[in-house]
Amino acid sequence: MTRPLVVVDADVLGRLRTGDETYVENVLRRLPALAEDLRFAAVTRRPELVPAGVEPVELRARSQELRMAWSLPRLLRRLRPALAHFQHALPLACPCPAVVTIHDVSFERDRELMGRWDRVIFRAVVPRAARAAARVLTVSERTKRDLTELYGIDPERIVVTPNGVDEAFAPAERNGGGAYVLFVGAIQARKDPLAAADAAHELGLPLVVAGPAKDERLARELARRGADVRGYVEKAELARLYREAACLVLPSRFEGFGLPVVEAMASGTPVVAVDEPAVAEVAGGAAVLVPRDGLADGIRRALDDRDRLVAAGRARARAFSWNETARRTIGVYREALAAE
Repeated sequence: MTRPLVVVDADVLGRLRTGDETYVENVLRRLPALAEDLRFAAVTRRPELVPAGVEPVELRARSQELRMAWSLPRLLRRLRPALAHFQHALPLACPCPAVVTIHDVSFERDRELMGRWDRVIFRAVVPRAARAAARVLTVSERTKRDLTELYGIDPERIVVTPNGVDEAFAPAERNGGGAYVLFVGAIQARKDPLAAADAAHELGLPLVVAGPAKDERLARELARRGADVRGYVEKAELARLYREAACLVLPSRFEGFGLPVVEAMASGTPVVAVDEPAVAEVAGGAAVLVPRDGLADGIRRALDDRDRLVAAGRARARAFSWNETARRTIGVYREALAAE
């Protein structure tokens, strides 16, 4: 008997998309071992990045709009999968049942967090995907509530599959805390890295910034204020930066999950973050949460209470596993397949 084929849209691989790429990479890597009765294929422009056990299917695209409207539906008709899994949006025509992962809806909650054209696109494609998909995956209860409130999606159709922590993020044998504050994330208005720079400056501590520059003007301003802007860094280097930091600071204005929170905790590094719903959900009381104007004070508190925060953070990080994320995802695949 032929095993059903599940196709995962892995176009984000190799595109420095931080959280989205981390999610796809880690789920793909674990699917084959957890579901031997299914076959998996990944559609991507970087087939060399597809993990072992998953069939790479190359699909290049100059325009994301054209890809979703024409080339991806055409490819799916050729592959004839039993199910397909996408992020944020579904192709214009999908010849099989679909599952969609929606990480957050920041574009709905705060108009200033995304450019006008991108906001128009997301406000068109995300609600359509949420309503048309057989099942919707989210990475936090916060995003599940948003989808229910904003789009009227039945909560029974939404399954929360929290992100996990890569094994690379682990504490040093002797971790007494470094001399710099660390910011991890794409350099863009939504992440508010200037707030991190101002807090570090107030305390006389250097700021290291690790993440791709989505806003070059913002990256230049960070450098002008004295931040050490590293750009996108590979996983091994990111793990070292976490381990050697005095603390992580996350001043985001909106998060669907806040992956750096659990990565830092797993690395034995205290976390200071703006008290934002998804971050509070993920941190589970193991981080210093402050109002936006209280970041500097939060860093002081984290440094003073380092040992307790390190222990609490490491315990909290153990609640997040990519194996569990993949296991829940497979459960959703099976539900969607059984419903057909």
